[in-house]
Amino acid sequence: MNLDWNVGLVAHLGIEFVEVMPDRVRARLQVNDKLLTTTGTVHGGTLMAFADTIGAAGTVANLSEGQRTATLESKTNFISGCRAGWITAEAKPIHKGKRTHVWETRITDEAGKLLSVTTQTQMIL
Repeated sequence: MNLDWNVGLVAHLGIEFVEVMPDRVRARLQVNDKLLTTTGTVHGGTLMAFADTIGAAGTVANLSEGQRTATLESKTNFISGCRAGWITAEAKPIHKGKRTHVWETRITDEAGKLLSVTTQTQMIL
């Protein structure tokens, strides 16, 4: 499925897709003031939205014509903070079934330090 990924929340956050494959998705995001908390670190909601978008893209890469997807469940563990630079998300499937996919997305900073891990279930419609 060939989609224009630079619309909606993707465009608003500034997510740049590096690779969208059926078994791996990679993207990056430039940290800016609009993505930070009042204390100057990347907001947890930013990390969650970034991870959700990347995991969903993985499911989209596996859909057949006429199918759609929606997030059914998502859980994020926040590991470390980040204040500036580029952050990278990499999603890999844990399960790819007929009705659901489960993806794990790891977000790291420029030094490779782990910022968060998100596990999400995508429902296939």
